[in-house]
Amino acid sequence: MTHTARPAPPAAIPPGILCAADYEALAVRHIDAPTLAYIAGGSGAETTLSANLRAFAQWQIRPRVLCDVSAGHTRVRVLGRAWAHPAMLAPVGWQRLVHPGGECDTARGAAAAGACFVASTLASASLEAIAAAGEGEQWFQLYFQAQRSVTLDLVRRAEAAGYRALVVTLDAPVSSPGRRAQRAGFRVPDGVQAENLRRYRAPDLPALAPEQSRIFQGAMRAAPTWEDLHWLLTATTLPVVVKGVLSADDACALRAAGVAALVVSNHGGRALDGVPPSLTALREIRAALGAGYPLLLDSGIRSGDDIFKALALGADAVMVGRLQAYALAVAGALGVAHMLRLLCEELELCMALAGCATVADIGAHCVSEARPC
Repeated sequence: MTHTARPAPPAAIPPGILCAADYEALAVRHIDAPTLAYIAGGSGAETTLSANLRAFAQWQIRPRVLCDVSAGHTRVRVLGRAWAHPAMLAPVGWQRLVHPGGECDTARGAAAAGACFVASTLASASLEAIAAAGEGEQWFQLYFQAQRSVTLDLVRRAEAAGYRALVVTLDAPVSSPGRRAQRAGFRVPDGVQAENLRRYRAPDLPALAPEQSRIFQGAMRAAPTWEDLHWLLTATTLPVVVKGVLSADDACALRAAGVAALVVSNHGGRALDGVPPSLTALREIRAALGAGYPLLLDSGIRSGDDIFKALALGADAVMVGRLQAYALAVAGALGVAHMLRLLCEELELCMALAGCATVADIGAHCVSEARPC
């Protein structure tokens, strides 16, 4: 199936955008149907994709009255760095699928909004070009490659380009296909590729024997192990953040290994289907780790209310995934910056009415589980 050209993003914010989530509704006008199915869809039957959104609806914010929040702000510190707010942009690959400026424009929008941008290994612009485009805080998301020398070269390039942390994604060495995207006929079009990997030659892998599994002995043959993670921790001076953690046991082991922070994430419902919502896993992992260890929440963020709930249940900051692609498609870098501003204003409104002048004031006492009517 061919991809149909869509109108170019406008030079200004389209009228009628009242909240960050409105960008999702408008994206259908700017992203062709197969690509939208790929971005919006999840793996398998998409049970985890929908559960991520339901999990936030199961929590209610407790309002407070007569609280002086006139000196309020959303500033936080993550890995020793001061941020204006706790919303950052998750790694999303192949962003030229939705906008010719791709990740470079997203980085510009993030910088304008004071948000940390995480560049993907699978970006459709090189990590060097992305670093040059955005002047704000940037981290590099790393997928372990089959050849350790290639992984190390990616790390060295990220260090040289000025990225301030490595985000190692571990939850998707193999995933069930996105059926929605398959049924829509999605394919990566010519001219869009993983620019960071262009210079490397793919390894020659031996053919599988008839009795071997294309999963166990095939796709998982080069999957990273604890040995690979320990090697990485000694190979770089950058903080290493692990993304894709849903198990408290894994979280404790990763902290003990020297990982600087964790991202509680189910890959936005795009890895193993049928796993718990990230928000649900966040509570368990925070309880296991206790206070003080940096935890980020990814998967399901659509509003400032969602950010508030994630912070209340133990996150230090959140990653925003799909919304950045929608905002980029609708209005380029300007749209990304505007979407982030709306998220932050929505968060500020929640904080003000919940009596929280600062992010440090947000805790479990600020939310309660919704009871069936």
